[in-house]
Amino acid sequence: MIPEPRAEHRSSNLAADFGVFCTARPVTAGLELRMNLPNALTLGRIFLVPLLVVVLLTKFDGRLIFGVRKELVGAAIFGVASLTDWLDGYLARRRKQITTLGQLMDPLADKLLISGALISLVQMDLAPAWMAAVIIGREFAVTGLRSLAHSRGLIIAASPLGKLKMIAEVVAILLLILGKDHLQQFFVLGRIALWVAVITAVGSAVDYYRRFNHVVTGGRRPEPPLAIAAEHTAASPLAPSSNLTTPSSLPTRPRL
Repeated sequence: MIPEPRAEHRSSNLAADFGVFCTARPVTAGLELRMNLPNALTLGRIFLVPLLVVVLLTKFDGRLIFGVRKELVGAAIFGVASLTDWLDGYLARRRKQITTLGQLMDPLADKLLISGALISLVQMDLAPAWMAAVIIGREFAVTGLRSLAHSRGLIIAASPLGKLKMIAEVVAILLLILGKDHLQQFFVLGRIALWVAVITAVGSAVDYYRRFNHVVTGGRRPEPPLAIAAEHTAASPLAPSSNLTTPSSLPTRPRL
């Protein structure tokens, strides 16, 4: 029986097959699960999610918060939260503080932010419910695959299509929030960006599943059924052996 190749041995083959955005890296534990500035920004983005939902869905008197329209306040909160998504990754790379905690918490924070904003937009009649369901369903499906890969000691890097999806989601949500009751051109552009987000969400989900399947299987093709049957036949105690005496190998008496 041939032992299954270890994760670190697979990574070079995966990089050759899928490129830099599709490599699998072994997960190391221990010291990487520590708090630093990039991870603090990621946690801060998570804490901004309930604040955003409260601001967008609460009916304030005159729709004003300290004299400012709640749509502007909500757009500002969402913009700051989205900015931290870029900032924490930049600081982690610049300061060489990339940790396992950050790699796991960052996509979770993104999904919570996008899900909370989309559900609020549906409640405000600014986005179709089915579009929000497709995007949110994709987020949780990819999260499940990512968790399964991590349990096997692998981390699948984000693809360019997934990054494009995130940009389209941020642009769409900002434009839809600002386009409520005013700035109708923002609302139209927001709907277009939302369509782009839906299309890229489906495409990136298919791409992620394809890379996940390749990582889990290690790029090995299953053995053909005939080879498996031959192997079991050779190992069977009932299989014919060359050491056994067969009728054709018995000595025959000379004919008279």
